[in-house]
Amino acid sequence: MTDIRSPNLSRGLRLTKPAVRGPGGIVTAHNRHAAHIGAEVLRAGGTAVDAAIAASFAIGVLEPWMSGVGGVGAMLVRPAGGPVTAIDAGARSPAGLNPADFPLVGGKDGDLFGWPNVLEDRNVIGARSVCIPGLLRGLEAAHARFGRMPWADLVTPAVRLAAEGPVVDAVTTLWIAQDMGRIRRNPACAAWFLPGGLPPVAPAAVSGQVARLPNPALSQTLARIAAEGPAALYTGDIARALAEDVQALDGWLSVDDLAGFAAVTVEAAQQPFRDRTVHFVPRLNGGPTVAMALRLLQGDDIVASAEAMARAWDHRFTEMGDGAQPSCTTHLSVVDREGMTVTLTQTLLSLFGSGVVSPQTGILLNNGVNWFDPRPGRVNALGPAKKALANYAPMMMTGPGEDVTALGGSGGRKILPAVYQALIHLTQGMDLEQAIAAPRYDLSAPPTMVVDARLGRDAIDRLGAKFPIVISERMEHPNNFTTLGAVRRRAGINEGMAEPWHPWSDAVQEGDALFPGEEG
Repeated sequence: MTDIRSPNLSRGLRLTKPAVRGPGGIVTAHNRHAAHIGAEVLRAGGTAVDAAIAASFAIGVLEPWMSGVGGVGAMLVRPAGGPVTAIDAGARSPAGLNPADFPLVGGKDGDLFGWPNVLEDRNVIGARSVCIPGLLRGLEAAHARFGRMPWADLVTPAVRLAAEGPVVDAVTTLWIAQDMGRIRRNPACAAWFLPGGLPPVAPAAVSGQVARLPNPALSQTLARIAAEGPAALYTGDIARALAEDVQALDGWLSVDDLAGFAAVTVEAAQQPFRDRTVHFVPRLNGGPTVAMALRLLQGDDIVASAEAMARAWDHRFTEMGDGAQPSCTTHLSVVDREGMTVTLTQTLLSLFGSGVVSPQTGILLNNGVNWFDPRPGRVNALGPAKKALANYAPMMMTGPGEDVTALGGSGGRKILPAVYQALIHLTQGMDLEQAIAAPRYDLSAPPTMVVDARLGRDAIDRLGAKFPIVISERMEHPNNFTTLGAVRRRAGINEGMAEPWHPWSDAVQEGDALFPGEEG
C-alpha cells in the first residue's frame, strides 16, 4: 500500500457544493460561465438540446485545452417520457493516413496511454496525430431532431467570447503552465496561450483589470458557423483552410475527410440494473464497459463493485484494445423545464489535443490518432479511415416514477469507474449531491487502485487485500478521481450537481445570474 498524499495540504480542508433544485431547467458544466450561457437559452424557451449546444460552443472557448470545434464527442438525448437517442460524433482517422509513417522506436510514450514510443511522438503531438473533428456534426444532428431555437442564436455567445477572450485566472495559468512543452512546439498555439512567451497570469485585483486570451481567427470561424450552419466547417473555405494548415505540417486531414464525416444517430443501448435501466452510447466508448461492470456486480459491497469493474476492464483490454492512462475532456448535463435531458461529453483527447492551432481558422485540433494502438495487428490498431475507441461515457439512468439521471465526467479512463460508482450510489438511496460528492476509488489502470483517503481505513484495508493500493486526496489538481457532473428529474423537480473539487464546475438554473445576487 502506497500513500502519496501531500504533507503540505491542510487536513481540515473541506470542499462542498450544494446541488441546485427547482422546477426550471438546469445546466451542469465544468465552467460556470458556459453553464450560465446554456441556462440563458433555457430561460429564452430553448430545449435541453439547444442549451447543450450553446454551452458546448461556449466551453470550447472558455476551456479550450479540453474541447472545442476541433474535437469530437458523444451524447444522449431523452425527451420527457420518450426513448433515449445516442449521437456518436467520435474520432475517425483520415483516409490518407499511412501506418508506416508511425514507426516504433522503443520504450513507452509519456502521454496518456503508455503506448510504445512512435518516432517524434507523431501519434501524440503535431499534425499527424489529428483525426477528423466530428463534434459539430453531432451537435447538428441533435439540433435537427430536438432543437427549437435558431442555430445562430446558440453559436453567437461563443463568437463574442472568442473575440473578447476568456478571463484568465489561476486555473487558466495552471492548465497552460503544465503543458508548455506541447504548446511551444506550434507557433500558432504558442501565440494564443503563451502571450509574451509565458503562461498568462491574472493581474492583481487592485489594478482593476483582467487578463484575457482572445482568438480573433476563431471568432471569425465561429461567426461563419453561426451564419452558415455546421456545414461551414466541413465544406467550403473553412474546410480548405483547415486541411491546408494541417497538411502544411505534414498531417493527413483532407477536405474529403471533412466532407465525408457523418455523426451516427441510433437508439441508445440499454442495461437493466436493479430496478432501473442504464442507457449508453453503443460500441467504441466507455459506456459498454460501465454497463458490463454493472451487469457483473453482485451485492453492494465496495470490494464486490471493484472486482466487477476489474473484470469489465479485462474484457475491454482483450476485446477492444484500450490503452492504459486517462485523457482530458469536458462534460455537460442538461435538463429543461419540460423534462428533456441531455448528457454530452466532448474532447480533444489529450490536454491541448495535438498542440496544433490552424492559423487560418484559429481552431485547436484534436490528437485522436493517439486513441489507436500503434502496434500493427493489434485490436484497435492504427489505420486509415478507422473509428477510434474512446473513453468518454455519457450515460443516463431511468427508474420508476419518471426518475431520470443524466451524468458523465472528464478524465479519460477515470471516467468509467467514477460514473459506475455514482450510478451504484443512486440505487443505494443517495441523492444526487451525495452520489457525486461521495469518496470513491479509481480503478482505471488495473490492477493498481487509487483510493480517496476519505473512504476510511476499513474499506481501504479490504480493497488492499485484493488490489495494490495508492492512497490519494480528492483535490483540484492533479485530479485523480474524475470531474463528474449530473442532472436529475424526479417527480417534476429538476436537480443539478457539479464536482465539488473543481473550482469552475457548477450547476446553474435558468434565471440565475452569472454572479449570484445580481438577478433581475
